[in-house]
Amino acid sequence: MNGFGQGFRWGVATSSFQIEGAPHEDGREDSIWDVFCRQPGAIANGDDGSAGIDHYHRWTEDLDLMAELGIRNYRFSTSWSRVVHADGSRNAPGLDFYSRLVDGLLERNIEPWLTIYHWDLPASLPGGWTNRDTVSRFTDYAMLLHERLGDRVRTWTTLNEPWCSAFLGYASGEHAPGHTDYREAIRAVHHLLLAHGWATRALREADAGAKLGITLNLSPTSPAEPTDPRDVDCARRIDGTANRIFLDPLFRGQYPLDVREDLAQYWPDDLVREGDQEAIAAPIDVLGVNYYTTEVVAHGHVGAKAAHDTAVDTENRPSPHPSAPSAQFPPRPQLAKTAMGWSVDPQGLRHVLGRLHREYTAAAGTEIVITENGAAYQDACTGGGRVIDDDRIAYINAHLDACRQAIGDGVPLRGYLLWTLADNFEWAYGYEKKFGIVSIGAKMARVPKASGQWYASVISSNGAVVRQEA
Repeated sequence: MNGFGQGFRWGVATSSFQIEGAPHEDGREDSIWDVFCRQPGAIANGDDGSAGIDHYHRWTEDLDLMAELGIRNYRFSTSWSRVVHADGSRNAPGLDFYSRLVDGLLERNIEPWLTIYHWDLPASLPGGWTNRDTVSRFTDYAMLLHERLGDRVRTWTTLNEPWCSAFLGYASGEHAPGHTDYREAIRAVHHLLLAHGWATRALREADAGAKLGITLNLSPTSPAEPTDPRDVDCARRIDGTANRIFLDPLFRGQYPLDVREDLAQYWPDDLVREGDQEAIAAPIDVLGVNYYTTEVVAHGHVGAKAAHDTAVDTENRPSPHPSAPSAQFPPRPQLAKTAMGWSVDPQGLRHVLGRLHREYTAAAGTEIVITENGAAYQDACTGGGRVIDDDRIAYINAHLDACRQAIGDGVPLRGYLLWTLADNFEWAYGYEKKFGIVSIGAKMARVPKASGQWYASVISSNGAVVRQEA
């Protein structure tokens, strides 16, 4: 018995800005990431996302490759600025591209899973996510996509990782638009959640049979010294702004009171209006979970630099944790690390899934799908051009085994979407960090890595080849 069950969804995930390229082709306009990439020092090695992996022109090749690997579900995002002009009018060539993509997936018996927003906000929107009007514009964008693609796309994710959009984009400035204002970050949190709620309601009204959800990046946070009340409080604070500030309004209809108190000095008085929290808590069918690592935190003194590994020099950037800006993240030498510097802790995934089921999704009857999990490593190439990435295989295997254990614990985990199909533009890290199970070589040649072939065997066996970890 492999433990994953009949109908388990196996696939991969990508995002538009990271892979498409063609930034100004067929009417596409600038996103905040196009603008951010032009800022000196914003991206490692001075890279930018203008090329991606040229998916816009090579999408049929990429779909053929997915079919060869046996991929059954493909989670992709649409570029808002590719389908909507600054004046709000639709851009037909952009919509046509995604329509062809969806048709191509279905022709290859791959189920499309559409993420409406994966960080590439149109640069033309004044104030970005700090402006409540963006909520309405997002809802219009979601309905435009549904009008064109809803007859074929049956699973929709509204937002990918709103924590990154809000706190890395508006608090620490590590991500676009590169702002460093905690009050702006809190406004962004609320407007992102409200956009999810409004779009979910509109989509549900238009299509009662569609499967709707949101994707959150979640990680357990524990104190470095469980007997030190200062570390315990620091872990509570970071758990509050990393996890509960999103989960509680989505599933309980309100922001956590302790988080509101922690953020009181930054929380705008006019932020939450009547009906907002009810809208945010609109029922969803599936919660997407992006999981990579766990956090162990310790209290720090004022002015201490948080020891996060980052893509570029962040000496002068504020912490992305406004309720615990001096928090420290002690090294854990007992755990292996990926090329991102992230600790490898697969049991943290089992812990996350169990907590979600107990505290949030069980009462709502919401299923859970891993919408991202994977690892960056320094891959080794053989003389024949074969890419050997045993570390990545070990990482994925261990996390799949944790998924199997969580299912055995009673968690309704219904799928696993690997991050990611191919090495691509890894945001502020540029092209240096490689997460793909397919390498991108000279002239954009696609070559499946050892992990790609191994993952194909996972899918074909419905997880039977996943080794049980000791």
